[in-house]
Amino acid sequence: MKILIAEDDVTSRVLLEALTRKWGYTPVTAEDGEAAWQILQAENPPRLLLVDWEMPHLSGLSLCQRIRRQVDTDPVFIILLTARNETLDIVSGLEAGANEYITKPFNQIELKARVQVGHRMLQLQSELNQAKEALLFQASHDVLTGLLNRRAILTALDTEMARAQRQQQALCVAMCDIDFFKQVNDNYGHLAGDYVLHEIAQHISSELRPFDLVGRYGGEEFLLILNAPVNEADKIFERIRSSIETARFTHNQQVLKVTISCGISIFTPPTDHRNALDLIDSADKALYSAKESGRNVVVFAD
Repeated sequence: MKILIAEDDVTSRVLLEALTRKWGYTPVTAEDGEAAWQILQAENPPRLLLVDWEMPHLSGLSLCQRIRRQVDTDPVFIILLTARNETLDIVSGLEAGANEYITKPFNQIELKARVQVGHRMLQLQSELNQAKEALLFQASHDVLTGLLNRRAILTALDTEMARAQRQQQALCVAMCDIDFFKQVNDNYGHLAGDYVLHEIAQHISSELRPFDLVGRYGGEEFLLILNAPVNEADKIFERIRSSIETARFTHNQQVLKVTISCGISIFTPPTDHRNALDLIDSADKALYSAKESGRNVVVFAD
């Protein structure tokens, strides 16, 4: 783990650098508070800080205050070093944003212990952030396919429609459905059906552009949102359809033939006053037409 040492005294800085390196850390040094601040603005900065109170340009106390004014979901751990040992000084340092406070001359054993406390706290914070991110992902994504779930893709549709209205750009909304999916479950079992759902989701995602959106709407249906006019959308959906038609899906040494049908509705502001449910209903009717016309086709709504 990297540790930032902000200390204007050369002797103290060299000593702290040697000690922290001996303790297994990677020291990054700064000769004053302003230099330390610049280091913290760089990519992947140290999260564990040893900061001297008295420094030119920007004091340790001011540095703490500046750091804490930033909104940060992964806050740094600050150990404030100073010769000041009055209770009021300690309180001032902690209120400014320091997590720990050590007076000079410091005891090396105590300093090491407090650095280790900071290390543990940062590890716990990292684990907490990872758990939070995992929960957020689970709340917005379908477990089987890894795509956005129904609620998340509908929320995204509202957002994209508002954007399309502001920018007066066409928005493509599509319902895609796996053809004869019930037969896959009936003939090969639900595990095969799960495999097909996952693979179809991967195929669709791989054919989309980075800014396109796709979610599992329900069952074997997928809702796609593309910022594209009709001619461009037609090429993308034909590419998706063809990719799946020619793909080789193998489950338990059995080759499964899978195709999809797509129904597409185009939102064209500013004259188009439909809402999200209207667009989905229009795309769903186009999907029904695709099924009626033999499946494995792309149909645009009238």
